[in-house]
Amino acid sequence: MQLYSTKNKKSLVSLKEAVMKGLPDDNGLFMPENIQPLPDHFFKDITQMSFVEIAQTVVTHLIGEDIPTSALNQLVAEAFNFSVPLVPLNEKISVLELFHGPSLAFKDFGARFMARLMGYFNQAEKERLIILVATSGDTGGAVASGFFKTPGIEVVILYPSGKVSPLQEKQLTTLGHNITALEIDGTFDDCQAIVKKAFLDNELNNQLRLSSANSINIARLIPQSLYYFEAFKQLKIAGNTLPVVFSVPSGNFGNLTAGILAKKMGLPIEHMIAATNINDIVPNYLKTGQYEAKTSVRTISNAMDVGNPSNFARLKDLYQKASCNTCDMMGEDIKGFSFDDDQTRKAVKEIYDKFQYIMDPHGAVGYLATKEYQQAYPETASVILETAHPSKFIEDVEDILERKIEIPERLAKLASEPKSAIRMSTDYNEFRDWIKNYDF
Repeated sequence: MQLYSTKNKKSLVSLKEAVMKGLPDDNGLFMPENIQPLPDHFFKDITQMSFVEIAQTVVTHLIGEDIPTSALNQLVAEAFNFSVPLVPLNEKISVLELFHGPSLAFKDFGARFMARLMGYFNQAEKERLIILVATSGDTGGAVASGFFKTPGIEVVILYPSGKVSPLQEKQLTTLGHNITALEIDGTFDDCQAIVKKAFLDNELNNQLRLSSANSINIARLIPQSLYYFEAFKQLKIAGNTLPVVFSVPSGNFGNLTAGILAKKMGLPIEHMIAATNINDIVPNYLKTGQYEAKTSVRTISNAMDVGNPSNFARLKDLYQKASCNTCDMMGEDIKGFSFDDDQTRKAVKEIYDKFQYIMDPHGAVGYLATKEYQQAYPETASVILETAHPSKFIEDVEDILERKIEIPERLAKLASEPKSAIRMSTDYNEFRDWIKNYDF
Protein backbone atom coordinates (compact mmCIF):
# COMPACT_ATOMS: atom_id res chain seq x y z
CA MET A 1 0.00 0.00 0.00
CA GLN A 2 1.39 3.36 -1.07
CA LEU A 3 0.09 6.64 0.33
CA TYR A 4 0.47 10.27 -0.72
CA SER A 5 -0.03 13.61 1.00
CA THR A 6 -3.17 15.58 0.21
CA LYS A 7 -0.73 18.43 -0.55
CA ASN A 8 1.58 16.41 -2.81
CA LYS A 9 0.32 13.38 -4.69
CA LYS A 10 3.70 12.69 -6.27
CA SER A 11 5.53 11.87 -3.04
CA LEU A 12 4.62 8.31 -2.02
CA VAL A 13 5.36 6.55 1.28
CA SER A 14 4.77 3.07 2.67
CA LEU A 15 1.99 2.20 5.10
CA LYS A 16 4.52 1.83 7.90
CA GLU A 17 5.93 5.31 7.33
CA ALA A 18 2.45 6.87 7.09
CA VAL A 19 1.23 5.19 10.27
CA MET A 20 4.32 5.87 12.34
CA LYS A 21 4.70 9.50 11.22
CA GLY A 22 1.01 10.36 11.43
CA LEU A 23 1.38 13.52 9.33
CA PRO A 24 3.39 14.21 6.15
CA ASP A 25 6.17 16.81 6.40
CA ASP A 26 4.08 19.27 4.37
CA ASN A 27 1.21 19.20 6.93
CA GLY A 28 -1.16 17.44 4.56
CA LEU A 29 -2.88 14.15 5.36
CA PHE A 30 -1.96 10.71 4.10
CA MET A 31 -4.32 9.07 1.60
CA PRO A 32 -4.20 5.69 -0.20
CA GLU A 33 -2.81 5.97 -3.71
CA ASN A 34 -5.41 3.51 -5.00
CA ILE A 35 -8.85 2.68 -3.67
CA GLN A 36 -10.19 -0.25 -5.66
CA PRO A 37 -13.72 -1.70 -5.41
CA LEU A 38 -14.07 -5.01 -3.62
CA PRO A 39 -15.07 -7.97 -5.83
CA ASP A 40 -18.77 -8.59 -6.48
CA HIS A 41 -18.71 -11.96 -4.73
CA PHE A 42 -17.77 -10.24 -1.45
CA PHE A 43 -21.11 -8.40 -1.40
CA LYS A 44 -22.98 -11.56 -2.44
CA ASP A 45 -21.40 -13.58 0.39
CA ILE A 46 -21.41 -10.84 3.04
CA THR A 47 -24.46 -12.16 4.92
CA GLN A 48 -22.57 -15.37 5.66
CA MET A 49 -19.57 -13.56 7.17
CA SER A 50 -18.88 -12.50 10.75
CA PHE A 51 -17.81 -8.93 11.44
CA VAL A 52 -14.22 -10.08 11.99
CA GLU A 53 -14.25 -11.93 8.65
CA ILE A 54 -15.61 -8.83 6.90
CA ALA A 55 -12.94 -6.71 8.57
CA GLN A 56 -10.15 -9.10 7.63
CA THR A 57 -11.29 -9.13 4.00
CA VAL A 58 -11.59 -5.34 3.69
CA VAL A 59 -8.32 -4.58 5.52
CA THR A 60 -6.41 -7.11 3.43
CA HIS A 61 -7.95 -5.60 0.28
CA LEU A 62 -6.69 -2.14 1.27
CA ILE A 63 -3.35 -2.95 2.84
CA GLY A 64 -2.30 -5.69 0.46
CA GLU A 65 1.05 -7.28 1.22
CA ASP A 66 2.39 -4.77 3.76
CA ILE A 67 1.81 -7.29 6.56
CA PRO A 68 1.71 -11.11 6.27
CA THR A 69 -1.90 -12.32 6.04
CA SER A 70 -1.70 -14.47 9.15
CA ALA A 71 -0.35 -11.60 11.26
CA LEU A 72 -2.89 -9.16 9.83
CA ASN A 73 -5.80 -11.51 10.48
CA GLN A 74 -4.69 -11.99 14.08
CA LEU A 75 -4.31 -8.23 14.55
CA VAL A 76 -7.84 -7.62 13.25
CA ALA A 77 -9.36 -10.41 15.36
CA GLU A 78 -7.76 -8.99 18.52
CA ALA A 79 -8.85 -5.43 17.74
CA PHE A 80 -12.51 -6.20 17.04
CA ASN A 81 -13.51 -8.64 19.76
CA PHE A 82 -16.84 -6.94 20.59
CA SER A 83 -20.27 -6.76 18.97
CA VAL A 84 -21.69 -4.19 16.51
CA PRO A 85 -25.49 -4.54 16.83
CA LEU A 86 -27.95 -2.82 14.52
CA VAL A 87 -31.11 -1.87 16.46
CA PRO A 88 -34.27 -0.96 14.48
CA LEU A 89 -36.32 2.01 15.71
CA ASN A 90 -38.92 1.55 13.00
CA GLU A 91 -39.07 0.01 9.54
CA LYS A 92 -36.91 2.74 7.95
CA ILE A 93 -34.61 3.93 10.76
CA SER A 94 -32.03 1.83 12.61
CA VAL A 95 -29.29 2.61 15.10
CA LEU A 96 -25.81 1.11 14.72
CA GLU A 97 -24.45 0.81 18.25
CA LEU A 98 -20.73 1.49 18.12
CA PHE A 99 -20.21 1.67 21.89
CA HIS A 100 -19.70 -1.97 22.87
CA GLY A 101 -15.90 -1.72 23.05
CA PRO A 102 -13.89 -1.10 26.22
CA SER A 103 -14.23 2.72 26.26
CA LEU A 104 -17.92 2.71 25.20
CA ALA A 105 -17.31 4.79 22.06
CA PHE A 106 -16.93 4.20 18.32
CA LYS A 107 -13.32 5.28 18.53
CA ASP A 108 -12.44 1.91 20.05
CA PHE A 109 -12.46 0.55 16.49
CA GLY A 110 -9.78 2.92 15.28
CA ALA A 111 -7.75 3.07 18.49
CA ARG A 112 -7.54 -0.69 19.06
CA PHE A 113 -6.60 -1.38 15.43
CA MET A 114 -4.05 1.41 15.37
CA ALA A 115 -2.46 0.36 18.65
CA ARG A 116 -1.90 -3.15 17.35
CA LEU A 117 -0.71 -1.96 13.94
CA MET A 118 1.78 0.45 15.54
CA GLY A 119 2.86 -2.24 17.98
CA TYR A 120 3.56 -4.53 15.03
CA PHE A 121 5.57 -1.90 13.14
CA ASN A 122 7.39 -0.80 16.31
CA GLN A 123 8.69 -4.24 17.30
CA ALA A 124 12.18 -3.72 15.93
CA GLU A 125 12.61 -0.15 17.22
CA LYS A 126 14.79 0.55 20.25
CA GLU A 127 13.73 4.18 20.84
CA ARG A 128 10.30 4.74 22.40
CA LEU A 129 7.48 6.14 20.26
CA ILE A 130 5.46 9.06 21.69
CA ILE A 131 1.84 9.25 20.54
CA LEU A 132 0.30 12.74 20.64
CA VAL A 133 -3.48 12.98 20.56
CA ALA A 134 -5.94 15.85 20.94
CA THR A 135 -9.44 14.94 22.10
CA SER A 136 -12.81 16.66 22.26
CA GLY A 137 -14.26 13.75 24.20
CA ASP A 138 -14.14 10.10 23.21
CA THR A 139 -10.85 9.88 21.32
CA GLY A 140 -8.79 10.25 24.49
CA GLY A 141 -10.49 7.42 26.33
CA ALA A 142 -10.34 5.08 23.35
CA VAL A 143 -6.67 5.81 22.67
CA ALA A 144 -5.78 5.46 26.35
CA SER A 145 -7.50 2.09 26.48
CA GLY A 146 -6.17 0.89 23.12
CA PHE A 147 -2.51 1.74 23.86
CA PHE A 148 -2.51 1.00 27.60
CA LYS A 149 0.75 -0.81 28.51
CA THR A 150 1.76 -1.28 24.84
CA PRO A 151 5.51 -1.95 24.98
CA GLY A 152 7.74 0.84 23.64
CA ILE A 153 4.91 3.36 23.22
CA GLU A 154 4.06 6.40 25.38
CA VAL A 155 0.79 8.31 24.93
CA VAL A 156 0.23 12.03 25.61
CA ILE A 157 -3.43 13.15 25.49
CA LEU A 158 -4.35 16.85 25.25
CA TYR A 159 -7.92 17.74 26.23
CA PRO A 160 -9.76 21.07 26.77
CA SER A 161 -10.27 21.84 30.46
CA GLY A 162 -13.92 21.78 31.50
CA LYS A 163 -15.13 20.80 28.02
CA VAL A 164 -15.33 17.01 28.29
CA SER A 165 -17.83 15.13 30.47
CA PRO A 166 -16.63 14.03 33.95
CA LEU A 167 -16.61 10.33 33.03
CA GLN A 168 -14.88 11.02 29.72
CA GLU A 169 -12.20 12.87 31.67
CA LYS A 170 -11.76 9.97 34.08
CA GLN A 171 -11.24 7.57 31.15
CA LEU A 172 -8.12 9.41 30.05
CA THR A 173 -6.75 10.66 33.40
CA THR A 174 -6.87 7.55 35.60
CA LEU A 175 -4.85 4.85 33.84
CA GLY A 176 -1.28 6.04 34.44
CA HIS A 177 1.60 3.79 33.29
CA ASN A 178 2.29 4.88 29.68
CA ILE A 179 -0.69 7.29 29.49
CA THR A 180 -0.15 10.99 30.35
CA ALA A 181 -3.01 13.55 30.22
CA LEU A 182 -2.54 17.29 29.63
CA GLU A 183 -5.46 19.50 30.66
CA ILE A 184 -5.30 22.50 28.31
CA ASP A 185 -6.86 25.86 29.23
CA GLY A 186 -8.57 26.29 25.86
CA THR A 187 -10.73 24.56 23.25
CA PHE A 188 -10.30 21.33 21.31
CA ASP A 189 -9.05 23.39 18.37
CA ASP A 190 -6.29 24.75 20.63
CA CYS A 191 -5.31 21.21 21.59
CA GLN A 192 -5.29 20.13 17.95
CA ALA A 193 -3.20 23.17 16.97
CA ILE A 194 -0.52 22.24 19.54
CA VAL A 195 -0.36 18.68 18.20
CA LYS A 196 -0.05 19.87 14.60
CA LYS A 197 2.70 22.34 15.50
CA ALA A 198 4.62 19.58 17.26
CA PHE A 199 4.64 17.45 14.11
CA LEU A 200 5.94 20.36 12.05
CA ASP A 201 8.67 21.19 14.60
CA ASN A 202 11.82 19.77 12.99
CA GLU A 203 14.00 20.22 16.06
CA LEU A 204 11.49 18.43 18.28
CA ASN A 205 11.09 15.60 15.80
CA ASN A 206 14.86 15.16 15.62
CA GLN A 207 14.92 14.70 19.37
CA LEU A 208 11.79 12.55 19.82
CA ARG A 209 9.92 9.92 17.80
CA LEU A 210 6.43 11.37 17.48
CA SER A 211 3.24 10.04 15.94
CA SER A 212 -0.47 10.80 16.05
CA ALA A 213 -3.52 8.86 17.20
CA ASN A 214 -6.16 11.35 16.06
CA SER A 215 -8.32 10.62 13.05
CA ILE A 216 -5.64 12.43 11.05
CA ASN A 217 -3.68 9.14 11.25
CA ILE A 218 -4.60 6.81 8.39
CA ALA A 219 -4.56 3.86 10.84
CA ARG A 220 -7.65 5.37 12.48
CA LEU A 221 -9.49 5.97 9.22
CA ILE A 222 -9.21 2.46 7.75
CA PRO A 223 -10.93 0.56 10.61
CA GLN A 224 -13.71 3.15 10.86
CA SER A 225 -14.80 2.14 7.36
CA LEU A 226 -15.44 -1.42 8.48
CA TYR A 227 -18.67 -1.09 10.43
CA TYR A 228 -20.43 0.43 7.43
CA PHE A 229 -20.07 -2.98 5.76
CA GLU A 230 -21.37 -4.69 8.90
CA ALA A 231 -24.44 -2.43 9.01
CA PHE A 232 -25.15 -3.15 5.34
CA LYS A 233 -24.87 -6.89 6.07
CA GLN A 234 -27.33 -6.72 8.95
CA LEU A 235 -29.80 -4.69 6.89
CA LYS A 236 -29.54 -7.27 4.12
CA ILE A 237 -30.17 -10.13 6.55
CA ALA A 238 -33.24 -8.25 7.82
CA GLY A 239 -34.59 -8.15 4.26
CA ASN A 240 -34.02 -4.49 3.46
CA THR A 241 -34.47 -3.56 -0.20
CA LEU A 242 -34.39 0.24 0.15
CA PRO A 243 -31.38 2.45 -0.69
CA VAL A 244 -29.10 2.71 2.36
CA VAL A 245 -28.24 6.06 3.97
CA PHE A 246 -25.90 6.67 6.92
CA SER A 247 -26.44 9.55 9.32
CA VAL A 248 -23.09 10.39 10.90
CA PRO A 249 -22.72 12.68 13.94
CA SER A 250 -19.70 14.65 12.77
CA GLY A 251 -16.94 16.68 14.42
CA ASN A 252 -13.49 16.13 12.92
CA PHE A 253 -15.13 14.23 10.04
CA GLY A 254 -13.00 11.10 10.22
CA ASN A 255 -16.06 8.89 10.62
CA LEU A 256 -17.86 10.34 7.63
CA THR A 257 -14.69 10.23 5.52
CA ALA A 258 -14.37 6.55 6.40
CA GLY A 259 -17.91 6.02 5.11
CA ILE A 260 -16.97 7.62 1.80
CA LEU A 261 -13.92 5.32 1.74
CA ALA A 262 -16.30 2.35 2.12
CA LYS A 263 -18.42 3.73 -0.72
CA LYS A 264 -15.31 4.03 -2.91
CA MET A 265 -14.64 0.35 -2.16
CA GLY A 266 -18.01 -0.53 -3.62
CA LEU A 267 -20.42 -0.43 -0.68
CA PRO A 268 -23.79 0.68 -2.13
CA ILE A 269 -24.43 3.80 -0.03
CA GLU A 270 -27.11 6.12 -1.41
CA HIS A 271 -26.07 9.13 0.67
CA MET A 272 -23.99 10.07 3.68
CA ILE A 273 -25.57 12.57 6.07
CA ALA A 274 -23.19 14.97 7.80
CA ALA A 275 -25.04 15.69 11.05
CA THR A 276 -23.48 18.48 13.12
CA ASN A 277 -24.36 20.71 16.03
CA ILE A 278 -24.07 24.50 15.64
CA ASN A 279 -20.41 24.02 14.64
CA ASP A 280 -21.71 23.72 11.09
CA ILE A 281 -18.62 24.35 8.98
CA VAL A 282 -19.15 21.45 6.55
CA PRO A 283 -22.96 21.69 6.18
CA ASN A 284 -22.44 25.38 5.43
CA TYR A 285 -19.78 24.50 2.84
CA LEU A 286 -22.17 22.08 1.15
CA LYS A 287 -24.78 24.86 0.94
CA THR A 288 -22.54 27.76 -0.13
CA GLY A 289 -19.37 26.25 -1.58
CA GLN A 290 -17.35 28.37 0.86
CA TYR A 291 -15.24 26.74 3.58
CA GLU A 292 -14.89 29.02 6.60
CA ALA A 293 -13.10 27.73 9.70
CA LYS A 294 -14.40 29.20 12.97
CA THR A 295 -13.68 29.10 16.66
CA SER A 296 -15.59 26.11 18.02
CA VAL A 297 -18.64 26.72 20.20
CA ARG A 298 -19.37 24.52 23.21
CA THR A 299 -22.48 22.31 23.05
CA ILE A 300 -23.93 19.28 24.86
CA SER A 301 -22.68 17.13 21.95
CA ASN A 302 -19.13 18.09 22.85
CA ALA A 303 -17.25 15.57 20.70
CA MET A 304 -18.55 17.50 17.68
CA ASP A 305 -17.38 20.89 18.92
CA VAL A 306 -14.84 21.36 16.12
CA GLY A 307 -14.42 24.61 14.21
CA ASN A 308 -11.86 23.46 11.64
CA PRO A 309 -12.32 19.73 10.89
CA SER A 310 -8.99 18.15 9.98
CA ASN A 311 -10.45 15.45 7.76
CA PHE A 312 -12.13 17.97 5.48
CA ALA A 313 -8.84 17.93 3.54
CA ARG A 314 -9.37 14.22 2.91
CA LEU A 315 -12.97 14.74 1.85
CA LYS A 316 -11.92 17.39 -0.65
CA ASP A 317 -9.17 15.12 -1.93
CA LEU A 318 -11.65 12.30 -2.57
CA TYR A 319 -13.76 14.61 -4.76
CA GLN A 320 -11.18 16.80 -6.47
CA LYS A 321 -11.09 16.50 -10.25
CA ALA A 322 -9.65 19.10 -12.55
CA SER A 323 -12.80 19.55 -14.63
CA CYS A 324 -15.40 19.42 -11.84
CA ASN A 325 -16.60 21.55 -8.96
CA THR A 326 -15.50 19.82 -5.74
CA CYS A 327 -18.43 21.10 -3.67
CA ASP A 328 -20.99 19.96 -6.26
CA MET A 329 -19.42 16.51 -6.50
CA MET A 330 -19.31 16.16 -2.72
CA GLY A 331 -22.92 17.26 -2.52
CA GLU A 332 -23.98 14.38 -4.74
CA ASP A 333 -22.92 11.97 -2.00
CA ILE A 334 -23.20 14.02 1.22
CA LYS A 335 -26.11 15.97 2.67
CA GLY A 336 -25.42 18.31 5.59
CA PHE A 337 -27.66 19.35 8.49
CA SER A 338 -27.00 21.19 11.76
CA PHE A 339 -28.97 21.56 14.99
CA ASP A 340 -28.71 23.49 18.24
CA ASP A 341 -28.80 22.24 21.83
CA ASP A 342 -32.51 22.88 22.33
CA GLN A 343 -33.33 20.75 19.29
CA THR A 344 -30.92 18.08 20.50
CA ARG A 345 -32.53 17.91 23.95
CA LYS A 346 -35.99 17.59 22.42
CA ALA A 347 -34.71 14.81 20.17
CA VAL A 348 -33.29 12.78 23.08
CA LYS A 349 -36.73 12.96 24.75
CA GLU A 350 -38.61 12.21 21.53
CA ILE A 351 -36.52 9.11 20.83
CA TYR A 352 -37.19 7.82 24.34
CA ASP A 353 -40.92 8.60 24.27
CA LYS A 354 -41.50 7.13 20.78
CA PHE A 355 -39.12 4.19 20.77
CA GLN A 356 -38.16 3.60 24.43
CA TYR A 357 -34.55 3.99 23.31
CA ILE A 358 -32.00 6.05 25.25
CA MET A 359 -29.69 7.91 22.88
CA ASP A 360 -26.77 10.18 23.66
CA PRO A 361 -26.76 13.82 22.41
CA HIS A 362 -24.48 13.00 19.45
CA GLY A 363 -26.74 10.24 18.20
CA ALA A 364 -29.72 12.53 18.75
CA VAL A 365 -28.20 15.00 16.28
CA GLY A 366 -27.92 12.10 13.82
CA TYR A 367 -31.60 11.29 14.44
CA LEU A 368 -32.66 14.87 13.73
CA ALA A 369 -30.69 14.85 10.48
CA THR A 370 -32.29 11.54 9.50
CA LYS A 371 -35.78 12.92 10.07
CA GLU A 372 -35.05 15.99 7.96
CA TYR A 373 -33.40 13.92 5.22
CA GLN A 374 -36.29 11.45 5.02
CA GLN A 375 -38.75 14.28 4.43
CA ALA A 376 -37.08 14.70 1.04
CA TYR A 377 -36.12 11.04 0.53
CA PRO A 378 -38.76 8.93 2.32
CA GLU A 379 -38.04 5.64 0.57
CA THR A 380 -34.65 5.05 2.16
CA ALA A 381 -33.29 2.92 4.98
CA SER A 382 -31.37 5.21 7.32
CA VAL A 383 -28.72 4.01 9.74
CA ILE A 384 -27.83 6.41 12.57
CA LEU A 385 -24.35 5.92 14.00
CA GLU A 386 -24.72 5.93 17.80
CA THR A 387 -21.15 6.84 18.57
CA ALA A 388 -21.08 6.65 22.38
CA HIS A 389 -22.99 5.07 25.25
CA PRO A 390 -25.47 7.60 26.72
CA SER A 391 -24.03 7.12 30.21
CA LYS A 392 -20.89 8.97 29.06
CA PHE A 393 -23.10 12.07 29.06
CA ILE A 394 -25.12 11.06 32.08
CA GLU A 395 -25.70 14.54 33.51
CA ASP A 396 -27.33 15.86 30.35
CA VAL A 397 -29.24 12.69 29.46
CA GLU A 398 -30.67 12.19 32.96
CA ASP A 399 -31.65 15.86 33.10
CA ILE A 400 -33.45 15.63 29.76
CA LEU A 401 -35.25 12.35 30.50
CA GLU A 402 -35.81 13.07 34.20
CA ARG A 403 -34.82 9.51 35.06
CA LYS A 404 -31.74 7.56 36.08
CA ILE A 405 -29.83 5.65 33.44
CA GLU A 406 -27.58 2.67 33.99
CA ILE A 407 -23.82 3.10 33.82
CA PRO A 408 -21.91 0.04 32.58
CA GLU A 409 -19.63 -1.33 35.28
CA ARG A 410 -16.40 -0.67 33.38
CA LEU A 411 -17.30 3.03 33.29
CA ALA A 412 -18.97 3.34 36.69
CA LYS A 413 -15.89 2.16 38.56
CA LEU A 414 -13.88 5.10 37.20
CA ALA A 415 -15.96 7.65 39.12
CA SER A 416 -14.03 7.00 42.33
CA GLU A 417 -10.60 6.83 40.69
CA PRO A 418 -8.28 9.82 41.32
CA LYS A 419 -7.69 12.12 38.35
CA SER A 420 -4.09 12.68 37.26
CA ALA A 421 -3.53 15.46 34.70
CA ILE A 422 -0.98 18.19 34.04
CA ARG A 423 -2.55 21.64 33.64
CA MET A 424 -1.16 23.69 30.76
CA SER A 425 -1.90 26.84 28.76
CA THR A 426 -2.42 27.00 24.99
CA ASP A 427 1.12 28.32 24.49
CA TYR A 428 2.95 25.89 22.19
CA ASN A 429 6.34 26.78 23.69
CA GLU A 430 5.15 25.71 27.13
CA PHE A 431 4.12 22.34 25.71
CA ARG A 432 7.38 22.06 23.76
CA ASP A 433 9.51 22.68 26.84
CA TRP A 434 7.46 20.19 28.83
CA ILE A 435 7.65 17.31 26.38
CA LYS A 436 11.38 17.81 25.74
CA ASN A 437 12.13 17.51 29.45
CA TYR A 438 9.41 15.18 30.76
CA ASP A 439 10.61 11.88 32.21
CA PHE A 440 8.32 9.33 30.60
